[in-house]
Amino acid sequence: MRLATPPKRQPSESIIPMINVVFLLLIFFLMTAQIAPPAPFEVEPPKAASEAQPEGELTLLVDADGRLGFRDLAGGDEVLDAVAAEIEDCSGGCAGPAPLQIRVDAALPARQLAVLMAKLPAAGIRKAEIVTAAK
Repeated sequence: MRLATPPKRQPSESIIPMINVVFLLLIFFLMTAQIAPPAPFEVEPPKAASEAQPEGELTLLVDADGRLGFRDLAGGDEVLDAVAAEIEDCSGGCAGPAPLQIRVDAALPARQLAVLMAKLPAAGIRKAEIVTAAK
């Protein structure tokens, strides 16, 4: 008795290579992403006609009451000391000293901003730029 041979089925496509690619992409994006810590408080920057983008990576926040914030710190002159220490740590290994970004609340009186700007050289901060919002 002769039995008929069953028809050959096409082997199903394996999805394992696609899963591997997805995981490699996931790992790539996780490794290249920069996760920034949340700001200690929110500020509303003043409006300006300039659309220039800030250059520095370090950001000093100043709220309407003159309180300073840097990364997870909030307070007074001790925050300036932390910023100066961070700039000092980077000065040897960085390509060049980038300016400090200062994000000031629009409600901060100009007199208080002038006092803060006068304190920057004493704290060791040589380059700074005030960040504004576009009109």
